[in-house]
Amino acid sequence: MRNPFRSEADAFRFVWLTIGYFALIVLGEAISTWVGVSVFVVLTAGALWVLFGRKTPKLPASKAPASAPPVEHRMLVVANETVGGMELLAEIRTRAAGRSVTVLVVCPALNSSLRHWASDEDDARAATLERLDRSIAAMRAAGVDAAGAVGDGDPIQAIDDALRTFGPDELLISTYPAGRSHWLERGVVERARRRFDLPLTHVVVDPDGADPH
Repeated sequence: MRNPFRSEADAFRFVWLTIGYFALIVLGEAISTWVGVSVFVVLTAGALWVLFGRKTPKLPASKAPASAPPVEHRMLVVANETVGGMELLAEIRTRAAGRSVTVLVVCPALNSSLRHWASDEDDARAATLERLDRSIAAMRAAGVDAAGAVGDGDPIQAIDDALRTFGPDELLISTYPAGRSHWLERGVVERARRRFDLPLTHVVVDPDGADPH
């Protein structure tokens, strides 16, 4: 049976109503027996309805809390001439599918030793930035949240610099195949595996599928 008293105030109110209930019956009985009986019937019916006949109001159904947003996954991509390669874009799209991913693409600026020592790097950085912009545009068109930056000419140093500000969960290094890649000749991928405590994926881009510009 439902408890009619939800607080001490309800119980206190019930005591006073009970006193008033019997006082009215006695007063009605003093007037006449039929008046006393009528008062008893009316008050008793009203009390029973108040105690047991009222419906408990339904509380609005509580809504389940909204699901937390997916944890962001950060991906650092290091590439230069292969930054626009179809294989690289396909790998990024595959890894980004079904989760919230932020991609930072770093392109180490290429330059010859002579031009490097002469501090004449403007042309190399401009060409790198042009390739990078096209690659970022392609990634965004594919629905990937991507940003880019031109990094140090040494790819290992470029990765090290990016780690200080970006904090990636994984690292992708894109190169041409063996025999066509200066980075592979210099052991960049293996050096990165040994130096950086991150899951590393080496993406090989077919020269014919790279950015023709």
